[in-house]
Amino acid sequence: MFFVKKIDIADNERAFLFKNNRFTDVLEPGSYHYYDPFGHVRLEYFDITHNELNHNLGKFLVSTFADKTKDYLQSYQLTDNQVGLLYCDDQLFEIIPPGSFKIYWKGPEKMDLIKIDITDQCQIEAMLLTLLGRGHNADLTNQASQAIYYVEVNNNQVGLLLINGQLEDVLQPGCYGFWKFHRHIEVKQMDLRLQNMEVSGQEILTKDRVSLRLNLSATYQIIDPKLVESQLADFYDFLYREFQLQLREAVGTQTLDQLLSHKDSLNQVIADGIREKVSTYGLAVKSVGVRDIILPGEMKIILNQVVEAEKAAEANLIKRREETAATRSLHNTAKVMEGNPTLMRLKELEVLEKVTERIGNLNVYSGLEGVMNDLVKSPSIVKM
Repeated sequence: MFFVKKIDIADNERAFLFKNNRFTDVLEPGSYHYYDPFGHVRLEYFDITHNELNHNLGKFLVSTFADKTKDYLQSYQLTDNQVGLLYCDDQLFEIIPPGSFKIYWKGPEKMDLIKIDITDQCQIEAMLLTLLGRGHNADLTNQASQAIYYVEVNNNQVGLLLINGQLEDVLQPGCYGFWKFHRHIEVKQMDLRLQNMEVSGQEILTKDRVSLRLNLSATYQIIDPKLVESQLADFYDFLYREFQLQLREAVGTQTLDQLLSHKDSLNQVIADGIREKVSTYGLAVKSVGVRDIILPGEMKIILNQVVEAEKAAEANLIKRREETAATRSLHNTAKVMEGNPTLMRLKELEVLEKVTERIGNLNVYSGLEGVMNDLVKSPSIVKM
């Protein structure tokens, strides 16, 4: 038939019918015939297996022609403080940003939208966070990465939650997610375990104006994370600088001899001086120790000479004491033997025994008395 337009719509299709550029109806699957001698009939086809309707007149059509579209289209409008979770056949399908307007085809799949108000609460529940962050839907995971700030706080650490630059909460170890929309979110993690600090290469003058270089080792711990964050821009730099100042102050009040002879007291002075100050900022100093005291080259030579002289004097003193003790012992022995001829004879025999140990052959003439007279010349033997 002339001027009759035949239209076929598949089972998975819907069509918008326009006559004279005016929306007329939504056509379901089937065959249609329209008398169109002037070409004023126009159709737009849509595959409803793609759930979302993307049309420049979509919002206008569902609002103006609600009576004709309500059986085929479902629309959702989100406010600026709402996030939408779209479920397709009871499975999470899409994250819809705040302020969005979405239109979906009513058809073989059941579509539901859950609206979440993020005006005052932007944290995501644990179950939903697991579904969004580790689900099997790759598209959904990609959407979540754009919409959610995800963070894991490790054991022995805490996370400081900052929203728009303000500290809102302290997060304990675990997994957390927050909606990014309309806010800047940051989580700073702080380690609450005992930590080490090395303060090295400090050039300091002692009280007697000797230049030293000291290396300091210390351990510290964060006690109040919120106080540290609110009071200090960089707590490590602050603590390092305070150790430098305290070390300089402690060394400057002592002479070189005092430092070398009372190293432990220097550690205590530094620890006592810094603990009270840093505690007001949420930090605790657990231990302090001066690891190395490095002297200039010329000072090392001088100190070595001093030590050498002291040790030489000590050795000479010990030697003189031993000589005095030996002389006193000989004097006492002589006094004892002076009035005791028998003891004197025994001593002579002892000496003879030592002498004979060095002699290979010994010929004895005139008996033992002759030997004693020849080898041992003593006043007592001469008188005999």
